[in-house]
Amino acid sequence: MNYVPVAVLVCAIIALVFAAVNFYSVKRKPEGTEKMAEISAKIRKGAMAYLKRQYKTVGIFFAVMFVILGILAFTGMLTPFVPFAFITGGFFSGLSGFIGMKIATYANSRTANGARESLNKGLKIAFSSGAVMGLTVVGLGLLDISVWFILLKFVFKLEIDAIMSAMLTFGMGASSMALFARVGGGIFTKAADVGADLVGKVEVGIPEDDPRNPACIADNVGDNVGDVAGMGADLYESYVGSIISCGALAVAAGLGLNGVLVPMLIAAVGIISSIIGTFFVSTKENADQKALLGSLRRGTYASSILSAIGSAVLIYTLIPENASVFWAVISGLVAGVLIGFFTEYYTSDTYKPTKKLAGSSETGSATIIIDGISLGMLSTAIPVIIIAISIIISFFTAGGADSFASGLYGVGLSAVGMLSTLGITLATDAYGPVADNAGGIAEMSGLEPQVRERTDALDSLGNTTAATGKGFAIGSAALTALALIVSYTDEVENLVELNLSITNPAVLIGLLVGAMLPFLFSSMTMKAVGRAAQKIVVEVRRQFREIKGLMTGEAEADYESCIDICVKSSLKEMIAPAALGIIAPIVVGFVLGCNGVVGMLAGALVSGFVLAIMMSNSGGAWDNAKKYIEAGNYNGKGSDNHKAAVVGDTVGDPFKDTAGPSVNILIKLLSMVSIVFASLVASGNLMNLLGM
Repeated sequence: MNYVPVAVLVCAIIALVFAAVNFYSVKRKPEGTEKMAEISAKIRKGAMAYLKRQYKTVGIFFAVMFVILGILAFTGMLTPFVPFAFITGGFFSGLSGFIGMKIATYANSRTANGARESLNKGLKIAFSSGAVMGLTVVGLGLLDISVWFILLKFVFKLEIDAIMSAMLTFGMGASSMALFARVGGGIFTKAADVGADLVGKVEVGIPEDDPRNPACIADNVGDNVGDVAGMGADLYESYVGSIISCGALAVAAGLGLNGVLVPMLIAAVGIISSIIGTFFVSTKENADQKALLGSLRRGTYASSILSAIGSAVLIYTLIPENASVFWAVISGLVAGVLIGFFTEYYTSDTYKPTKKLAGSSETGSATIIIDGISLGMLSTAIPVIIIAISIIISFFTAGGADSFASGLYGVGLSAVGMLSTLGITLATDAYGPVADNAGGIAEMSGLEPQVRERTDALDSLGNTTAATGKGFAIGSAALTALALIVSYTDEVENLVELNLSITNPAVLIGLLVGAMLPFLFSSMTMKAVGRAAQKIVVEVRRQFREIKGLMTGEAEADYESCIDICVKSSLKEMIAPAALGIIAPIVVGFVLGCNGVVGMLAGALVSGFVLAIMMSNSGGAWDNAKKYIEAGNYNGKGSDNHKAAVVGDTVGDPFKDTAGPSVNILIKLLSMVSIVFASLVASGNLMNLLGM
C-alpha cells in the first residue's frame, strides 16, 4: 500500500498543472479596449493591496498561535508536529484564495471582451477562471494532506492514530485562515456593495457600476477579496476537513491504514472526474437561464457519475470486507446534488419562489424584506431532511447496526463524497464574481448594451451557482462537524469520563451556549458590515456633493478613498468575530469541562447549519429578484419596484456573503480548537472542581 499516498500526491499535482494551464490560457486572451484594461488594473491593484494587508494582520495571529501550540507540544500535551501542521494548513488555505483572486482579476476584462463576441465565449472564459480556483483548492488540499501523510508515515514512522491526531491540527489552521478571509473579505465586499447601491441606485438613480459612483471600483474589488479569495480559503478548509475527519473516524472504527486511505483516494478520483467534467461546459448564443444552468449541470453531473464509478472500484479493492460503505459515498454525492438543486430552486429567478419575491416589490421595501426572510426560513426544511436521510443511509450501510464506530465512518465518507467533485463545483461557483466584475467593466467602459445583457445573464447565473456552492459547503460542514464531534469524544474519553446525558447540567448549558454562538457571530459580522457601509454612504454622498461635474461625467470620482475605507474597516472589524471561534471553546471547556464542550459543539452544529442555509438562500433570492426586475419585469430599472428590490438586496448582501458562509466555518473551527486543546481542558476545569 506504500504506493497509494504517492498516487494521491500525483493526482494533486495533476490538478495544479491543469489549473496552471487554464490560468495561462485565460491570461493569453485579449483584455479588450484600453479603458477595459485600465479598469481591470485598478480592480487588481486594489484587491492585491487588501490581501497583502490582510495577510500581514493574520500573520501576527498565526505567529502567536504557533508559540502557544509550541509550548503545549514542549510540555507533552501535543505532538511536536502540531504547530507546524497548523501553519501549513493556514498557509495553503490563504494561498488557495490568493491564486483564485489573481486569476479572477485577470479574467474579468477578458470575460467582458469575450461577451462582445458571444455569450458562449464569455461563459467559457469566466468558467475557465473558475476552474483555476476549483482545481487549485483541491490540488493544494490533497497536496498538503498527502505530503504530511508521507512524512509522518514513512519518514517519522508514526502509528496511524498518531498520524491522524497530528493532521487534524492543520485543519484548525485552515479553518482559522478561512474564517479571517471570509469575514474580512465579506465585510469589505458588502460594505462597498451596500454603500454603492443605497446612494447610487436608490438616492441618485444612476445605473449599477456607473463610473460616476465613487464606490463602484471598491465594489468590484470586494467581489474578488470576498467572493473569490474568501470563498477559496473557505472551501479549501471544508475539503481538507472532511478528508481528515473521515480518516480519524477510520482509526476509531479499527479500519487501519486502508480505511484512512479510502477518503484520500476518493478525493483523488474526484479531481480527475472534475477535470473531465470541465470539458462538458458550453452553451449556445441567446441561451436563457435554464439553458445556462443546464450547461453547467452537464459538467457537474458528468463529474459526479465518474466519481461514483471510481469510488466503487476503490472501495471494493481496498476494503472489500466493508464494501457497503460505497453507498455512504453515494448518499453524500446525491445529497450534494439535491441540496444544489433545491438551493437553485429557491434562489434562481427561473423558478416561482424568486419570481414571487420580486412581485413583493409592488408594495414596497418592507414586504420584499419580510417575504425574503420567510423564503429563507422555508428553504431550510428540505436540506435538513436531505442531510438527515444521508446520515441514516451512510450510517447503516457502513455497518452502524453492528458497529457504532463503523457507522460514523460512513457518515464521514458521505461528507467526502459530497465534496469529492469540489474541483468543478467550485468552478461553477467562482466564475460568478468574474461575470459580475465583467458586467461592471462593460458598464464603466461604455460598451454596447448587448454586452451588458450577456454579462448580466452570466452574473444572474453566477448568483444561483454561488448559492448552490454555499449549499454544498454548508451541507458538507454539517457532516464534517458531526465527524469532528466524534473525533473530540474519542480524544477526551482517553483523558476523562464523559457523561453526555441531556440531564447533565454541563451538557445542557453547553447546548444552549453552542446554539447561541452562530447568532452572536452573525450579529457581530452583520454589524461590522453595517458600520463599514455607513462610512461608504457618507463618503459617496460627500463626493456627489463636493466634486463639481461628477454627475455630468466631467470630473472623475475619488475611487481610492472608498477602497481605503473598506480596507481599514474590514481589517479592524474581522478580528472580534474570528477571535470568537478560537476563544469560545477554550472558555467553555475551562468552565463546563469536556461534557460542556460536547454540548456546545452539538448546539452550534444544529443552529449554525440551519441559520447558514436561511441567510444564504434569503440573500441569493433577494439578489436575483432584483435582477429579475432589472430584466424588464415589474416595471424594470429605475421604478419603485426596482428601488424596493435594491433595498432587499442590500439586506441580503451581508446575509449571503458575510455572515451565512462564515457560520459553516465557525462550526468546524469550534470542533478543531476543542480537539487541539482537549488535553489542556481535561487537566483542570470548574466542573471537575464542583464534581460535575
